[in-house]
Amino acid sequence: MELEKIRNLSDEELQHQEKTSAEQLFRLRFQVSLGQNDGVKKLRQLRKEIAQIKTVARERALGIRGAAADTATAAKSAKGAR
Repeated sequence: MELEKIRNLSDEELQHQEKTSAEQLFRLRFQVSLGQNDGVKKLRQLRKEIAQIKTVARERALGIRGAAADTATAAKSAKGAR
């Protein structure tokens, strides 16, 4: 899933997506350990997706994403005022 799509999800959808991805990762690790699957690329992709989901959720909890966008806008307007 792309980062833009992750950012557009609601909080409930983020939690659901994280849970689903974690379950997929568990199942894939189990298959790899049994030798049924050689999904190294898929493992890496799932870990990255889970990290992105957790990062977006944490940004929302701290209010970082909105604050960063506000400061960037303020900085641009300050440069134009000079």
